[in-house]
Amino acid sequence: MYNTNTDIWLSGAFAVLIVDFLVYPIDTLKTRIQSPNYTKVYKNATTGAIDRKLLFRGLYQGVGSVVLATIPASGAFFTTYEGLKHTLSTNPHTQSLLPTPIIHSLSSCIAESVSCFILTPAEVIKQNAQVYTNPTPHSSHLKGKSTPSKTNITLLTLQKFRHRPASLWSGYTALLGRNLPFTGLNFPVFEYLRGHLSGYLLRRRQRGGNGDSDGGDVLAQFGAVQRALITGVSAAVAGTVSSVVTTPVDVVKTRMMLGAGSTTTSSGSGGDRGGRKGAWAVGKKVFREEGVRGLFKGGAIRSVWTAVSFGVYLCVYEGGRGFLENRRKEREVSS
Repeated sequence: MYNTNTDIWLSGAFAVLIVDFLVYPIDTLKTRIQSPNYTKVYKNATTGAIDRKLLFRGLYQGVGSVVLATIPASGAFFTTYEGLKHTLSTNPHTQSLLPTPIIHSLSSCIAESVSCFILTPAEVIKQNAQVYTNPTPHSSHLKGKSTPSKTNITLLTLQKFRHRPASLWSGYTALLGRNLPFTGLNFPVFEYLRGHLSGYLLRRRQRGGNGDSDGGDVLAQFGAVQRALITGVSAAVAGTVSSVVTTPVDVVKTRMMLGAGSTTTSSGSGGDRGGRKGAWAVGKKVFREEGVRGLFKGGAIRSVWTAVSFGVYLCVYEGGRGFLENRRKEREVSS
């Protein structure tokens, strides 16, 4: 194993930086569609037509907070995942007790729990910033305030949490509730598809190749670019399947995080209770008011977003690992 923890951190950080800027506008649209105020804010009350100018405005609002958090969160995820997967896979006792898919699922779930704790505050700030709209000049005049034409949306959103910083972790359970099933399902499917695809391609390239070998061993027989492409395609397919299954929990998570930003200190204890509803209570409220369709709001756009983001993410991550691994091998040979 030629990759160090530093290699994994660097590869994960580089991958997440690219993906954040690439798919962030799609994520913003998903958040706005899932918002409980979607109809009031982004649709014309008279005609019911979507206000596309407002819906597509400021698609990068809040991107700064999520970039700063996803870099350490991504590094923490992959170092935990790769370390646990390697330990459990090479330990004779766990290897005999746990099937390979269970090892992949367990490793990814533990890694995701660590990552989510780092990521939750940034997610809360991000999603509240994504739905932030400047008040109209008329309403600003009535309040005796003037809103500058250019404002830092992230800082304005962050000011909401000055007196209640603990609210930045609102939605951690919902984030875990969405990400753990997604990750626990996604990574075994991803590892299976990657092993199957690499085995198939190896049999095509070498007629005598052993397609039943472990996916990781087969994958090592390809170059860095080919490994990255195989990883990206497998990740995109696995991500699409997993995203559809976990969309209802994603809707609940979005509502909880937006609720954390809508509560104010002046609203009293009742407002806090409203902003801190549990995931189950929020899910029942969505189902009661909007039905099954409400729980799957933004499902289609989330599937596209997940396929693109997860595919590019792991493609760039695997490519970075391959590049660093090859460079390390070359240094060892030359020395």
